[in-house]
Amino acid sequence: MRLSIVALLLCILFAATHTAAAYPDRPIRLIVGQAPGGATDIVARAFAARLSDELGQPIVVDHRAGAGGIIGAALVATAVPDGYTLLVGTNGPIAISPHVVPKLQYDSLKDFATVALFSEVPYVVVVHPSVKAATLGDLVALARSQPGKLHFGSSGQAGTPHLCTELLKNLTGIDIVHVPYRGGAPAQVDLLAGRVQIYCAGFPSLFPHIKGGKLRALAVTAAKRVAIMPEVPTTAEAGVRGFEVSAWNGILAPAKTPKTVINRLHAAITTLADKPEFEAELKARGVERLVLGPKEFEAYIRRESARWSKVVKAARITAE
Repeated sequence: MRLSIVALLLCILFAATHTAAAYPDRPIRLIVGQAPGGATDIVARAFAARLSDELGQPIVVDHRAGAGGIIGAALVATAVPDGYTLLVGTNGPIAISPHVVPKLQYDSLKDFATVALFSEVPYVVVVHPSVKAATLGDLVALARSQPGKLHFGSSGQAGTPHLCTELLKNLTGIDIVHVPYRGGAPAQVDLLAGRVQIYCAGFPSLFPHIKGGKLRALAVTAAKRVAIMPEVPTTAEAGVRGFEVSAWNGILAPAKTPKTVINRLHAAITTLADKPEFEAELKARGVERLVLGPKEFEAYIRRESARWSKVVKAARITAE
C-alpha cells in the first residue's frame, strides 16, 4: 500500500511538473477590469497581441468591468492558479481600493502573484474647449473665482482619474465637483459633450481627441513631457509641484501559481519589452515602457499603496 501511495504521489508530481514545463499549451484569458475604450483597454490589447506571439498561444482579452476594477481583480484572485487566468493589474483595484473599500474580496498583497510590470501611463489634465483656460494656472484661477461651478468627470469613485483630480484640489485648494461614471469611455462621452468640463486620465484614450481639437490639454502629470505631444508642459512647469500621477499596467496571477509558470511569463514579457517595435508602439500611444520583475513589481505595489493611502485620507474618500 505504501508503494502504491508513493507511486501515486510521484505520478501527481510528474503531471504537475510536466504541465508547468509545457506551459502554455492552450489559450490564456487576460482579465481587464476596466471598460472597453479606456486607456487600460487600449494598452492591454496591444500588449496581448504581441505577447501571444511570444508564447505561441492565443490571449483572449476578457472585460470584467465594474466597481473600479474590483470585479475583475476578485475574479482572478479566486481563479485556479495555473497561469491561464491573468489580470492586467492597475492602480485602482490593487493600490487604491484596499484603502477605500472596507470589506474588499481580496488582499492585494496576499492573493496575487506578481509577474511583471510592463508600462506606465502618464496622465494629462484636459478641459472641454468651452472652458476659458489655456493653461493649468488659468484653470486654477477660474475654479477659484467660481467655487463649486466646474465639474470634473472620472471613470468611477476612488479610481485613479478621480484621485488625480482630488490631488489637484488638495494641492491648489480649488472647489470643483466630482461626477463619477461607470468607466472611462462613458465619462469621455460627457466630457466631449461639455456636460463635465475637466478630466484627468491616461494619454492613450485622450490623445485622439486632443489632437483633433475636441479637448484642450493643459498639463502632463509626469516628471517629463510626453514625446507625442512635447508642447504640453508638465504640472511642475505649469506651477503645481507635487502633482505627479501615472497609471501602471502589470500582469498578476492568482497566488500559488507555480514559479515555473511565473518565470515563463516573465521571460516572455521581458523579451517582448526589449523589442524596439513594442516600445515604439507604446510611445505612439503616450505610454512609457517600464519593466520590473516579480520581486521588484511587488515592492512597487507596496510603495504605490502607501502613497495612495495618504491621498485617500487627505481627500476623505469613501466607497459609494
